Amino acid sequence: MNISGRAAIVGLGATEFSKSSGRTELRLAMEATLAALSDAGIDPKEVDGFSSYSVDKVPEYEIARLLGARNVSFFSQVPHGGGAACGPVLHAAMAVATGIAKTVVVYRAMNERSWYRFGTGSYGFGSTPFFDNVNYGWYMPHGFHTPASWVGMFARRYMHSFGATSEDFGRVAVAVRDFAATNPNAFFYGKPITLEEHQASRWICEPLHLLDCCQESDGAVAMVITSSDRAREMKTKPVYIKAAAQGISDGQQSMTSFYREDITGLPEMGHVARQLWQQSRLTPKDVQSAVLYDHFSPFVLPQLEEFGFVKRGEAKDFIRGGEHARGGSMPINTHGGQLGEAYIHGMNGIAEAVRQIRGSSVNQVKDVHNMVVTAGTGVPTSGLILGDEA
Repeated sequence: MNISGRAAIVGLGATEFSKSSGRTELRLAMEATLAALSDAGIDPKEVDGFSSYSVDKVPEYEIARLLGARNVSFFSQVPHGGGAACGPVLHAAMAVATGIAKTVVVYRAMNERSWYRFGTGSYGFGSTPFFDNVNYGWYMPHGFHTPASWVGMFARRYMHSFGATSEDFGRVAVAVRDFAATNPNAFFYGKPITLEEHQASRWICEPLHLLDCCQESDGAVAMVITSSDRAREMKTKPVYIKAAAQGISDGQQSMTSFYREDITGLPEMGHVARQLWQQSRLTPKDVQSAVLYDHFSPFVLPQLEEFGFVKRGEAKDFIRGGEHARGGSMPINTHGGQLGEAYIHGMNGIAEAVRQIRGSSVNQVKDVHNMVVTAGTGVPTSGLILGDEA
């Protein structure tokens, strides 16, 4: 059974994005959820499903209790942090398409700056010897302490193999900061950067500069998903889930798949892409804009290649031509991305795709009918195609 076009996003809500929210993650989640339900015109008591993903400390039963939900039939939490960002939408679509649930809320709420620093490299792995943590014991003694260092390995090999440069990564950052500069909800609203400023920013772990690295943010985003038939009766324009997929590929580890024969690509994202094209029966030519997970700018390039938007090794030419930027042939991360708007672990990217399909983005692309959205790379991952028709 194909889930394509059988479920739709009908409600969207978010808090402000900041570095100090001043309230609990539960409250942030409730604010975003109530806003999404209000946007959809759905009574909170009607919610019978929830889905989120790991590194979230807000339990679905507490949201259900506070909403006054009567009988919840479906709830899930997808593993692998940012790589799971599109997973809850997949789970919600399957629940709705199979009749398990009628009204599913997907959400993400984090205080990853004010409550703790998300990317410090101090994770307490030694005191919690679960498998994932033991795995990092093979890397951390050699200096691989932070996500930037893990991604730096892939980025350096990609540069060596295909001639990409630090300036190419900088062009990704400059373009998303340009979008953020005109987005009042972005943390870097009114603060564009130049390529020269990118190159002058301090090294975090070569070849990554500070401005290649995403933010640590406080905030929450929530969405409401229901059946396509019901969505047509809602007060908001439905955004249809044309395809949704998850992927693990050969030799997969969490951020450290260094023992593959080739570490210049993202095969798990390629696996996701093939599923999305098959489910939706669309091709790269049918997509007008994309939200590509930009926790680190270098990983935007191989994602373009894995989806077939460009040939292998040619993403740098696409970026140098400005095709990803304002006015380009396929603008990417028009909300400002996680580099410029906020790092809500990918959920704010899905929200931007919804706005683009609705025609309500502050950086609206002309005639958007289909959007590709991706989740975190370097880990088991996920993706979506959202569209304006079922």
